[in-house]
Amino acid sequence: MNTIEKTRLTNIKNIVIVASGKGGVGKSTVAAGLALSLAMEGFSVGLMDADIYGPSIPTLFDLHNQRPSVSEKNGNSLIEPFIKFGIKIMSIGFMIDPSQAMLWRGPMASNGLKQLVNETNWGELDYLIFDTPPGTGDIHITLLQQYEINGAVIVTTPQSMALDDVRKAIAMFHSDDVGIPVFGIVENMAWFTPSKHPDEKYFLFGKGGGNLLSDSTGIPLIAQIPVNENLCGVCDEGRLSEFFDDKLVKAGFDNLLKAVLKSQDPISEELQK
Repeated sequence: MNTIEKTRLTNIKNIVIVASGKGGVGKSTVAAGLALSLAMEGFSVGLMDADIYGPSIPTLFDLHNQRPSVSEKNGNSLIEPFIKFGIKIMSIGFMIDPSQAMLWRGPMASNGLKQLVNETNWGELDYLIFDTPPGTGDIHITLLQQYEINGAVIVTTPQSMALDDVRKAIAMFHSDDVGIPVFGIVENMAWFTPSKHPDEKYFLFGKGGGNLLSDSTGIPLIAQIPVNENLCGVCDEGRLSEFFDDKLVKAGFDNLLKAVLKSQDPISEELQK
């Protein structure tokens, strides 16, 4: 692989990738929760659904079957992102029939992603969050080649089955040709706590995977996010206004927020004055 030359989107101060290497670990939920946390702190935030083949952001934000409008700016046509909870949102899911499979080869998917990113009217953003697909393929390489990324948040679940794939994603970001810092590891679905019994913990998906991954890679475990019987409904039905109603879930995302802000001290300090 040739050395990657990165460029910066001048109107976006920070770009953060949420990745895993493993499917089904809740990357989209973590990306949405991080974007929501940043917006609640007063930052201007964008969320880009980079999962071309399986976009989840329209579901999370209750934007099914929505089509964005197009505006003209300085003679250029720009796609207007949807705005919910103060977050500017874009996804390939807004452009396609959700019941149809995306039969795109890698180059077409990469070009589609670049077009969405470059032709969306993001305005001025403090943070643009990328929700990425599973694996370490074309979409990831496109993002790393085309844009100057500040860092990545790695999502895992506690199972041993997830850890090997997650390690591959970490290796991708740390490779000599990429060199993207990993801010930390998020252990999603760390345990199950019934809403009516907040003192109980059930380790349905195993225990200690996040700590094991942290110990073996030297990357800090920055957040553990539990799951409960209400959270799935909140996500499936796009009721993100209730996302942080559970104190334990809110505490997990507070820790994630602190780690991301700490990684960008000059910006976070300036904006929080």
